[in-house]
Amino acid sequence: MPSAPQPRAALYARVSTTGHGQDVGLQLEELRQVAEQRGWRVVKEFVDEGISGTKDRRPGLDAMLDAARRAKIDIVAVWKLDRLGRSLQNLLLILDDLKHHGVGFVSVRDAGLDSTSASGTLLLHLLGAFSAYEAAIIKERVTAGVRRAQASGKHCGRPVVELDLRPALALLAEGHGLKAIASMLGVSRSTLRERLREAGHWPRREGVENPSSAEAL
Repeated sequence: MPSAPQPRAALYARVSTTGHGQDVGLQLEELRQVAEQRGWRVVKEFVDEGISGTKDRRPGLDAMLDAARRAKIDIVAVWKLDRLGRSLQNLLLILDDLKHHGVGFVSVRDAGLDSTSASGTLLLHLLGAFSAYEAAIIKERVTAGVRRAQASGKHCGRPVVELDLRPALALLAEGHGLKAIASMLGVSRSTLRERLREAGHWPRREGVENPSSAEAL
């Protein structure tokens, strides 16, 4: 009976600075040892030197993800999870991309972070759940803050555009449409319409000269 083919492994290493005691060689040496112990065939080593883990785009990382998308690798191994990225959201996007293309993930210095095992898969799912929970909490705090500010009379959102409506009203009386008036006054049509509505001048009353229907909308 033929033996199962060796999983094709990609090793990814990163340091944010060079020449300050950080060396991708140390990471790669340990990753190679783990690959040998676990029977992986290392097909490519991807490296980013002097690049922060907060950056979403990195040459080595991009090349590694491209190899995953083209089904050139079966497993991605990193020394520690923070080598892959420092933002939880970005990490989860990368891991989800690998999972989508059937590529496993192992962080050799983070116990349990191994998508090739049941417990490791569960832990990665928990990371995703915590991230979603964190996003929901942040959203709730922002919403509550906006409501408190609005209750105290503070304006939230885009700055209110101050507009002298006298020229606009005169032009409306002459039969000009909102689009043309907004262009003449240098404001957007939606802003002009909103300011007119707030002042009680829009929509126009029956019996008052109305702008052309094509421009009033």
